[in-house]
Amino acid sequence: MRTTLTIDDDLAGILKQQAHELGKPLKELVNTALRRGLLDKLGENTRPVSVRPHDFGASRPGLDLRRLNQFVDELEVEDYLRKASQDDSTGR
Repeated sequence: MRTTLTIDDDLAGILKQQAHELGKPLKELVNTALRRGLLDKLGENTRPVSVRPHDFGASRPGLDLRRLNQFVDELEVEDYLRKASQDDSTGR
């Protein structure tokens, strides 16, 4: 099928460079890239993902690393209350 396709300049430059380096026609490279992208999107060409755990070492006593989001929320509330009390004391 023949069609007109508008490609952003930066992407066109990358495709042309790759086509030149690989010694392949631009058409073939574009088709291959589209095919791979679509198959990956559909999950038909996915590779297994390897996740390596990270040891954060010992934490401070009383600090549960599984509840860091709650800790951050508490800090934000404290900061907000501190700023609000400063605004009240200055009469703003």
